[in-house]
Amino acid sequence: MNEFKRIIIISIFAISILPSVGANDLDLTVVYDNNPYNEELETRWGFSCFIEGLEKTILFDVGGEGSIVIGNMEKLKINPQKVDVVILSHIHQDHIGGLSHILKKNPDVVVYVPGSFPQSIKNKVKRAGARLLEVCESVEICKNAYSTGELGGWIKEQSLIIKTSKGLVIVTGCAHPGIVNIVKKAKEMLRTDIYLILGGFHLCWMNAQHVKGIINGAKKEKVEKVAPCHCSGDLARQLFKKAYGKNFILSGAGKSIIIANAF
Repeated sequence: MNEFKRIIIISIFAISILPSVGANDLDLTVVYDNNPYNEELETRWGFSCFIEGLEKTILFDVGGEGSIVIGNMEKLKINPQKVDVVILSHIHQDHIGGLSHILKKNPDVVVYVPGSFPQSIKNKVKRAGARLLEVCESVEICKNAYSTGELGGWIKEQSLIIKTSKGLVIVTGCAHPGIVNIVKKAKEMLRTDIYLILGGFHLCWMNAQHVKGIINGAKKEKVEKVAPCHCSGDLARQLFKKAYGKNFILSGAGKSIIIANAF
């Protein structure tokens, strides 16, 4: 056997015994948002995020229009049947409107809803054959993933917390209870600093002074990175970018954030 062939065979064998690339990574992909990122995807008011890397694959919120969330997932080569868990943050249509389409594609999921949801939504989940879990207090969803439980007053909302080697990752729907309040709840639950917040910050109707107050609150709580989208608003995104610099992540429909060696 000549030297060239020997090197090729050794190289192929070495590659075959290497561990899978990204086996411990966390991948968060925004599949539905009103902010554009990937030009191939449709944008509509609302939010949905597909999360891989945990022991369960999670779809956090399902957008407002089912055909669009499914279409965007298809364009991103994300199979809805890969979803193990669906988490609905709060009752607004732009976060739950795609539920029927998702359940039609994959009824073999566990759906976490705030306990305050109307019975009609809960019945829809059950009729589809999915398993319904009502959330009031904070709860573990799977290893390293937790719901904050219902927070807020008039609008009850749950957020997702993921514990990583770099700190906590928080995914929010609209952050109606207040983004800083959600951060404080996450730190209270898991006694760890915040690495990243992704999702709607509910600041699109706020003036610069109010937004700067929120930014100061996030800085005080030592939030390392931010990726505001959906209802955060252009002004807030500009001000967060100015305040966070390289730790600001521009997000929108199709954005994928990969946290390497997260677990």
